[in-house]
Formats: sequence, C-alpha cells, structure tokens
Amino acid sequence: MLLISRGTATALDAPGACFYAGPIIANRIAGLFKPDPPRPVTVTDPVEIRALFRRWQKRVLLSTIVGYALFYFVRKNLSVAMPAMSRALNLNKEQLGLFLTLHGLLYGVSKFANGFVGDRANARLLMVTGLAGSAALNVFFGFSSTVVAFGVIWMLNGWFQGMGFPPCARLTTHWFSPKELATKFSIWNMSHSIGAGLIVILCGYLVTLGWRYCFFVPAAIALFGAWQLWRFLPDTPPSVGLPEVEGTSSASAGLTVAQFRALVLKRVFQNPYVWLASIANFFVYTIRYAVFDWGPTLLTETKHYQITHSGWMLAGFEGAGIIGALLGGWMTDRFFSGRAMRVGLVYMTLAGVSLFLFWKWPGQTEWGSTLLLCSTGFFIYGPQCLLAISAANLATKQAAATAIGLTSIFGYASTLLSGWGLGRLVDHSGWDAGFAGLMIIAGMGVLVFAAAWPGNAHSYGEPHC
Repeated sequence: MLLISRGTATALDAPGACFYAGPIIANRIAGLFKPDPPRPVTVTDPVEIRALFRRWQKRVLLSTIVGYALFYFVRKNLSVAMPAMSRALNLNKEQLGLFLTLHGLLYGVSKFANGFVGDRANARLLMVTGLAGSAALNVFFGFSSTVVAFGVIWMLNGWFQGMGFPPCARLTTHWFSPKELATKFSIWNMSHSIGAGLIVILCGYLVTLGWRYCFFVPAAIALFGAWQLWRFLPDTPPSVGLPEVEGTSSASAGLTVAQFRALVLKRVFQNPYVWLASIANFFVYTIRYAVFDWGPTLLTETKHYQITHSGWMLAGFEGAGIIGALLGGWMTDRFFSGRAMRVGLVYMTLAGVSLFLFWKWPGQTEWGSTLLLCSTGFFIYGPQCLLAISAANLATKQAAATAIGLTSIFGYASTLLSGWGLGRLVDHSGWDAGFAGLMIIAGMGVLVFAAAWPGNAHSYGEPHC
C-alpha cells in the first residue's frame, strides 16, 4: 500500500458538536473518550513503514471483527431464548416483539449519537465500554422475570450496543484507503454473520438447559473479549507513530468547530444519496431482522423443526451472508468503480425473490428450507454491508461514523416493523400475512436502490464548503 507524508488526525480529534439536539452532551461524552495523541514518526524507511502498516492493518481488522462479533453474543441471544421465554413466562409475540423494537430504537439512536462521538473519540475505549456494559446488562436480564424489567434492561442494552459500530467505522476509514475500503469493509462485515451464526448455535443448546443460560454464558464470553480488545486494539495510525493512509487526507485537516459542522452538514445532511442510503437501510434491516429475530419461532411454529436444528439453519443464513457481503464488496471495487448502491439494487431484488420462494415453494424439506434461507442471507447481507460502505465513502473519513450513524437510525427504526409490528401482525393474522408484508418491504427497498443509481462513489477530493 502507498502512504502519504506524515500527518495527524486533527480533523477528527478537533472538538465539535452535534448539529441538532445535544451538542453539549456530545462534547462531554467525546471528552471522556479522548483519542490517543499522535506519536512521533520514528520510522522513515518506506519499506519498513509499509511492513509496519500491513501488520497493524491485520491487527485492526482481526480485532474489530472479533470484537464486533462479540456484540452479537449479548444481543442476538434473545432471538433463540424467546420461544422458551414465551412458554415459561406466558409472553405473547406482541410482547416479545416489543422487546425487539424498544431495543432497536434505542440502539439506532445510540449508534447515531455515538457516531458524532466516534468521529472524535478513542476507538478502543469506546468499543470496550460498550461491550462490557452490554455484557453486564445481559447478566441482569438473565436474573429478571417481569415484562417491565425485561423491557428496561433490553432498552439500556441497546444504548451500549450502539457503542460498537462507530469505533469500527472510525478505524476502517482511518486504516484503509478509499480505493480498497469496499473490499476491506466487506471482510470486516463478516463480524455480523460470525457473531450471529455462532450465538444461535450456542444458544440453541444452552436453551435446552434453561433460557437464562442464553444470557449468562454469552455475557461471560463478551467480558473476556472486552479485556482482549483493551489489550490489542489501537486507535488511528498517527497514535502508533505511522503516517496517514493515501487518499484519506483532505483540505479538512485542522478544522475549526464551525468548519467541522459545515463539513458534516454538506457531506452528510445535505447529501441526497446519504439519505437514500439511510432509507434503503430501513428496508434492508426490516427483512434481515425479521428473518433472524423471528427465525427460531418461525421455524419451530410453521416448519415444525427442532430448536437446535433452527439454530444451525440460521447459522447457515449468516454464513451465506458472509459470502454475499464479500462478493458484493469485491464486485463494487472491481466492476462498479466503488458505486455500492448499484450492486445493492441487484442484491435487494434477489433477496426478495429468495424470501418469496422460502414462503411459497411447495413441499420443502428441511434441507430445502435451509438452502432458501441461505440464499436470502447471501443477498440481504450484500446491501447491508454496501450501504455502510457507500455512506462512509460519501462522508469521507472526517464524518464516516456520523454518516453511518444516520443510516443506522433508519436501520434500527425498522424494528418497529420487524419486531413489534410483525409480532402483532402474526398474532392477529398469521405468518402468511407476515410474509406478504415482507414482500412489500422488499419491493419498496428495490425502488429506493434504483433511485440512488446515479450517485457518486465517494466525496474524497471534493471541497467541503
């Protein structure tokens, strides 16, 4: 990889404030997570610099993949526990869906708020705090037995979960060139499927011992992971004595507070394609979460599969998603010159087709259902990954976490439909009505991706004001 001359991360480290509500709170939180200061560059040989850079890049990529996967251990464990909780505590689908919705809404708000913080914060400290806090709340959830307690604790868990992605966005956009960001980010995106796939398998067996084990055991694993992140994860390249990556510096270096706000306003809030990516994220996440969160319940009730088998089937959904996201990232860089929304259009269309076949294909065997679930996962994880890439590149590294935070507001607002909405619909009208609603969602998502076809690949090199 080619590197530019020595630089610092002052653009992101400069104190700034949110555009809308809460600028004082955002600044105070950012102050608590003060980024690591730049270290003097002591290595000047280009060959040695490249070698050091590759070593740190591998470390950052591996640490963030594992770290973010562990966030799923203390988030998606609820999906497998829900059928057993429903029987043990006499909870209906509307109530269970409400837990998902409350969690998702606060998660989206947290991801957005922490996006502002994440653009100027210490990535390691922010990520470790979120993972450890989420693990602690899982312990409290496992000891609880009332609907109110479940709702409050899972909402708070949503806030700490929102501290996981912004530091990853900061790290990937600082450590990798925009020319390779789609490929590298699609590799990082495996963390979603790795974490979700492993936890549904693990909890598929833990739930046979009692649903509370689905929260205690993953919490212990997540706490151990938070300790390892503290040991191994760095902040930006300058914080370890390396120069910035080629193509990521711009005229925005050394921004004042007013200039930082102007940059975020232009590249995020006044960019129609960031808004289109955000709206598309709503439809993508509705389908993704509907399939995953209700998967164990749906497969046991409509297909009559065992809960342990359902866990493996959903792991296949996630595993296929890894391949779909990797292929989507590679295709974006190789054939579409970084225009991720165009690849997303193809993927979203085929995700809707796959889900329709899962619903309507006659005479499905357990293997046939698994194959169609894997096909759905393959195609839905493509746009799920590509939307974040598109938002990050349009906003540039100076506002990547903010832009992805905005898309996340829409993504996790989808839990109004995929959580409480779908649970209520199925309670009153059955699973066929639920699938019909998801088909409408898929069609609307295709239309939004089509509207974003003319968008640019990124905004690097463009003046920010």
